[in-house]
Amino acid sequence: MPAPVDLRSDTVTRPSAAMRLAMANAEVGDDVFGDDPTIRKLEETVAELLGMEASLFVPSGTMANQIALRAHLRPGDEVIIGKGAHCWRSESGALAALAGAQTQQVGEDGMFTAADVRAAFKDDPYTAPTRAVAAENTYNGACWDRAQLAEVVQAAHHLGMAAHLDGARLWNAAVATGVTEKELATGFDSVSVCLSKGLGAPVGSLVAGSRALIKTCHRFRKMYGGGMRQAGILAAAGLYALEKHRERLADDHANAKALAETLVGAPGIAIDVARIQTNIVMLDLERGTAQALVELAREDGVLLVAVGAHRVRAVTHLDVDRDGVLRAASVIAEIAAKL
Repeated sequence: MPAPVDLRSDTVTRPSAAMRLAMANAEVGDDVFGDDPTIRKLEETVAELLGMEASLFVPSGTMANQIALRAHLRPGDEVIIGKGAHCWRSESGALAALAGAQTQQVGEDGMFTAADVRAAFKDDPYTAPTRAVAAENTYNGACWDRAQLAEVVQAAHHLGMAAHLDGARLWNAAVATGVTEKELATGFDSVSVCLSKGLGAPVGSLVAGSRALIKTCHRFRKMYGGGMRQAGILAAAGLYALEKHRERLADDHANAKALAETLVGAPGIAIDVARIQTNIVMLDLERGTAQALVELAREDGVLLVAVGAHRVRAVTHLDVDRDGVLRAASVIAEIAAKL
């Protein structure tokens, strides 16, 4: 039986032999003391790519988002986020539990407008003061319109709020739009980026911003248990990924489009091909349940994720080639027709 086609997430990627070699040869030191040269190089590289003064290496994207927002907020403050945003949906309630903050969701499908921000803003003694706005780019594979996002940031700053960008897949957005990560991060007070999704590193994210903000984030990283020692081994994987794996994200985007186009017109499946800009494909089932399709597909060697009662997500990445994607499409179509 062929190896499973794992489309659950781009986090399932495994380091290549060349990446492992870079890790094995990494120069390391105690990063809690600031002594790891490979981590310092990674942080300087990412800060430059994002047009920020400094960045900080952390174990996970959740920690990157949470310490950045914690740096912008005080207990009892509120942050405006897109409906269904990762920092609300998939970070274990950390904003409430660790930052003492509450969230206000606006817009649809993770995106919103400057008008939404202005309407949601509150600053009086009887409500939680709105102190930050967080946007996620990409959101479920879709890229923000640059003008719309710039207006959101402008509105936030006009109201005296900080603006945070959850850029876990900002690398995908840059490749898909032909716009640099620096341009996509323009105006934001903090940005998080992930190395262990489409770029294929085994561990790690970074948060970037001003030197003063990163100093505050450094303290929260320690408080949240994210201080690492000889983690240059991990940073070396990130540096390799940034150099070797960014441009090839276009292959993942093409494979996602091929998956979607192959499934257009398949009985029992509705799919918006125009929305697929990067490496995430959302499939809406017209009958049956998402969990049923996921379980049956697993039996046929295709791994997917149910993200709703009738919605299935497939994510392409560097460990799945075109043949694998087309095999997955065939399995999905066959099962959907029988549900």
